[in-house]
Amino acid sequence: MSTAQMNRPPQTLYVTIRRDELRQLKDEREQLQQEVMRLRSHIIQAQLDQPTGAQPALC
Repeated sequence: MSTAQMNRPPQTLYVTIRRDELRQLKDEREQLQQEVMRLRSHIIQAQLDQPTGAQPALC
């Protein structure tokens, strides 16, 4: 069974956000980016600390 697909132009969604909400979102994004960098550095350090040829443990 085939389905017909209608080609529609993309819709634009407009939202309103207060400045304090935007600032909070930017702060949260910055905190999350720092956390990602911290976790990546832990992973890299753990890989460097492993003996050559060792496989990481699966959780």
